[in-house]
Amino acid sequence: MQGKIGSTGFVNKVLKENDLQAKKKFGQNFLTDQNILSSIVNAADIDRDTLVIEIGPGLGSLTERLCQLAGKVLCYEIDGDLIPILKDNLKEFNNFEVIHNDILEVDINADIDSYRGSLSKVYLVANLPYYITTPIILGLLSKTSKIRKYVMMMQLEVADRICGKPATKDYNALSIAIGYRAKATKITKVPRTVFIPAPNVDSAVVRLDLYDALPYKAKNEEHFFKFIRLCFNQRRKTLTNNLGSEYSKEFINKMLSDNNIKPTARAEELSIEEFIRLSDYIVDNQGE
Repeated sequence: MQGKIGSTGFVNKVLKENDLQAKKKFGQNFLTDQNILSSIVNAADIDRDTLVIEIGPGLGSLTERLCQLAGKVLCYEIDGDLIPILKDNLKEFNNFEVIHNDILEVDINADIDSYRGSLSKVYLVANLPYYITTPIILGLLSKTSKIRKYVMMMQLEVADRICGKPATKDYNALSIAIGYRAKATKITKVPRTVFIPAPNVDSAVVRLDLYDALPYKAKNEEHFFKFIRLCFNQRRKTLTNNLGSEYSKEFINKMLSDNNIKPTARAEELSIEEFIRLSDYIVDNQGE
């Protein structure tokens, strides 16, 4: 579905007419490629029974397409200068709302309850500001279970980490924190040349499909997430060395032996299930 908003000419025209430039402090890069916009929307599988949450709608190139398909689109825009332009660009639609606020500061569950009405599905679709991509994703995953699908543009390096698999260079604590709650899929790579202004890095679109029931569950999730960060504290070191700042060598050796993990193992070699077993072992034996 083609949109009127978002071409290179349109973006340049709107910025010039309003004497605006992309603001680096908000990580603004306006996407101008219609095919990439289509890829994002198609990956989200939106229909009229969907409330879509968008972060950083900018001039509305993605928002327009979401409004054409969704029951309701709820946007969070931190830049007050863009909101009048966004509303004017989308004046033909009556199914979108824009909230002038920082997504990291909002009560997302309350907002969803206020705007979803009878809509049964809640998805997030966004071109995320790259400087706070990880805090946004982890923050929302920890705050709400109402959003069941995320389709997001982000820096390619972060996308690789989110989709990282064991025994690869991209696998790390973020891979596990995401993989614990959702299946992560990289949809497409996006070159830096399709943005105004062009960022210094390439990008990718990633979809997260949240599990209806967790395939594995830690006994103490707060401890589990702290534990995986500790395990990856210094990537080139072994688990034994990274855990040595918190636990005795004797305890670590016994824990690894009891869980059939070699003492020379590095964090990148372990599956999510193995990390959960180790975290649960500590909870059971040290009361954390």
